[in-house]
Amino acid sequence: MAPIDPHSFTDSSHPLTTHVALSLYLDFNTSIIHGSALLTLSSAFSGELSLDTRCISIHMVLDPLTLEPLPYRVSTTPDRIRGTEVVVVLSGQSSLLIVYSTSPSASALQWLSPLQTFSKLHPYVYTQCQAIHARSIFPCQDTPAARIRYDVVMNIPNSLSAVMSARHVRRRLAVPEEAKHLEAGSLGSSLWCGEDRVVEEFAMEQPIPPYLFAFAVGELGFREVGPRTRVYTESAAVEVLDAAALEFAGTEDMIKQGEKLFGDYEWERFDLLVLPPSFPYGGMENPRMVFLTPTVIKGDATGAQVVAHELAHSWTGNLITNINNEHFWLNEGFTTYAERRIVEVVQGPDRATLNIGIGWRGLTDEMERFKDNLECTKLWNKQEGVDPDDVYSQVPYEKGFQFVLRIERQIGRTAFDEFLKKYIATFKFKSIDTSIFLEFLKANIPGIEKEINLQLWTEGVGIPEDAYEPVSTIYTKIISLAKEFKEGRMPSEDDVAEWNGQEWELYLENLPKSCEPSQVMALDKRYRLAESKDYEVKVSFLQLAVTSKCREYHGEVKKTLKEVGRMKYLRPLFTALAQAGGTEEKQLAKQVFAEARETYHPIAQGVVESILSKYI
Repeated sequence: MAPIDPHSFTDSSHPLTTHVALSLYLDFNTSIIHGSALLTLSSAFSGELSLDTRCISIHMVLDPLTLEPLPYRVSTTPDRIRGTEVVVVLSGQSSLLIVYSTSPSASALQWLSPLQTFSKLHPYVYTQCQAIHARSIFPCQDTPAARIRYDVVMNIPNSLSAVMSARHVRRRLAVPEEAKHLEAGSLGSSLWCGEDRVVEEFAMEQPIPPYLFAFAVGELGFREVGPRTRVYTESAAVEVLDAAALEFAGTEDMIKQGEKLFGDYEWERFDLLVLPPSFPYGGMENPRMVFLTPTVIKGDATGAQVVAHELAHSWTGNLITNINNEHFWLNEGFTTYAERRIVEVVQGPDRATLNIGIGWRGLTDEMERFKDNLECTKLWNKQEGVDPDDVYSQVPYEKGFQFVLRIERQIGRTAFDEFLKKYIATFKFKSIDTSIFLEFLKANIPGIEKEINLQLWTEGVGIPEDAYEPVSTIYTKIISLAKEFKEGRMPSEDDVAEWNGQEWELYLENLPKSCEPSQVMALDKRYRLAESKDYEVKVSFLQLAVTSKCREYHGEVKKTLKEVGRMKYLRPLFTALAQAGGTEEKQLAKQVFAEARETYHPIAQGVVESILSKYI
């Protein structure tokens, strides 16, 4: 076997999947999807074809042309990271049909009961497939190396509606013939064609990596905010929808700016779905339908920076994709650079510089986090036997950004912009690795390897000496004020008069990891940081409070951990409680997780479990 990806059973000598046709019946009562997946391969194949699954029950595998069963076997012992291998024996076929059911514990899916939604009346389900979770929704070659087009026929309760990372084709009544193959999974046509059911059809005509497969089903409403953009939320969440429409009103300007910088926007629509608070990421760049956490709605338009990041993925990440997670920086480093170029034009250079400064601080913090695992500080790192969710960090984002910026600084922005457009045009709809990028770089910028140590940047540990710490008046002032806090001086009201959330975030992140409790409480008494509606500020402050042994804030920490599921907030707060705290803090961490666990997405559950098992 010649693996193509350390996180997949896919064999590089096998043909890759090019198209998937899915029929999905969503059963909200059991939190199970009954489905069939018709996989089309790039060529006919004879031999054993390996597929990735996780917690999926296979009912039968058929030759779709003859409907004869195909031999298959399922590995008896799941791999801790990759899941369960399914091997199908082909004899010259170029397609196969798999009938299956998911598990209530599918790692990509979060099923919300009506009581967990705004309306309290209807259930909700959504997906998060990055990095390696599409395999828990349908059997596939779950690697970015296998770019797929797909069609979906989705059967849902008629009181709900569905959105996908795909073009919506139509909403219609179910047809009995569609359930023919699903009967093997105990789902007959009477259930498929129930009076309370409806079918939504979707099509993705461009080849995407499987981790960009996404859908959400619930009672949804929307607002038009631009010619290419709608904002969706739960229809009962009227205040959230209004706030989101206001926060993201400038989206079309960002799309136009992205097109100026990087070329045509290839995906037609750029819609936004604001998910329930349990969504584990800030945003997910699903093509045509970006998923967002409600915590990015800040009321001052700075939350649009997350949208700028996800928009930038439309070129770097979605058009050009890392071939596997060992080269994740190709997605995130370029996208972070592109995001800041968009922000620089739309919101101004000072805002972009603050963004870089917060990223710089985050990068230096990650160096401390991985001081005993320096492999994780490399851009191109080895991940055999490593769960990508466990080592998710700011390194591919911020060190990747620094590398891209280093190239720009070397050759100048005008020349770099031309290089970037050529890079995107050359590799669009392809998945590449670091070596391919470096060869392209050297071929198009002759002599660059003599000016920049490319191997040090991509394969070296730590932060290279020629990285760039940002310089601006506001950045320098905030860093200076943070240093003064160590000496007992609190920022004056004049100092912070024009500060928004990002300024406070940068200030808090540059304070010592722990301070005198009296200092921390005095800072909060003056500026009410623990009560901030900006979670970046609130969580940065609460992290400082925990590490400074300010136990008066334990109630606010508990409340925060129970109202959001974004891993950017869960990880530092649970780590602070478990690592820096005493017995009381460790007990609080265990108690809060026990109470909040079921409200977190399965990916977030796993991350918190790994933190607690490491420190408690």
